[in-house]
Amino acid sequence: MVRGIRALAEGSILENVRRTPCSCRPILVDPPIAAINRRAAGKLIQQVRRRAKRIVLELETGDGFVIEPRMTGLMLVSDPPDVGHLRVEWLLQKGKLRRSLWFWDRRGLGTVRFLSRDHLAELLNGSTLGADALEMTAAQWLAALGRTRRAIKVALLDQALVAGIGNLYASEILHLAKISPQTQAASLSAIRVERLHAATQHVLSEAIRHEGSTLGDGTYRNALNQSGSYQNAHQVYDRAGEACPRCRTTILRIVQSQRSTFYCPRCQR
Repeated sequence: MVRGIRALAEGSILENVRRTPCSCRPILVDPPIAAINRRAAGKLIQQVRRRAKRIVLELETGDGFVIEPRMTGLMLVSDPPDVGHLRVEWLLQKGKLRRSLWFWDRRGLGTVRFLSRDHLAELLNGSTLGADALEMTAAQWLAALGRTRRAIKVALLDQALVAGIGNLYASEILHLAKISPQTQAASLSAIRVERLHAATQHVLSEAIRHEGSTLGDGTYRNALNQSGSYQNAHQVYDRAGEACPRCRTTILRIVQSQRSTFYCPRCQR
């Protein structure tokens, strides 16, 4: 999403922000829109970046928006899947061009927060989230995982431990690393943690390059309201009962912390 909205948003003046008419359960917008506009209207959007699974719009003042899409939220610069689930509009101006940036959310679980310079710096510097999964070294992985006795799949989803890995990608990462999702995180050897580090880099980088995974429900879309394509590269996720592409063993599905996990019992012993 960040790559899709960066060209439009960076260098634009934010004219105003508004909640769009929506009859569904309202999402969290904090502080209220009127307070946001008093601080943000007329300011330049200096940078658009990703922090784990959050989108950050940083203003010239150092204040910024932090958007957390969660399960069904989308940041869009094009027509939305439908207008009934549009939640927030940012009206932007760049030169003579005026365009809208939208937050759309079918289930209403996403959040839009406007943070002060200091609070935004805390978020970006990792005081409220763990280190970004794509920026961690193997040594950082070893230290982080050594602090928890939870199953490694459960640990990967803890955003305070390591930020930026969702449920789908956790299964794919562990399959590539040949690690059982039920292995206790603290028990992983340095060699296996190095494999986990390399697998994380590969899976997340490829997912970003392919603009995410659009599954059967079609919910996930990129900023231009187009499907991602990484679902075509999935090895185990949502493939229970199919043959593992590496060894042809039947892929299994289990539930860990109320989330589905898919894995190969032969490759991931």
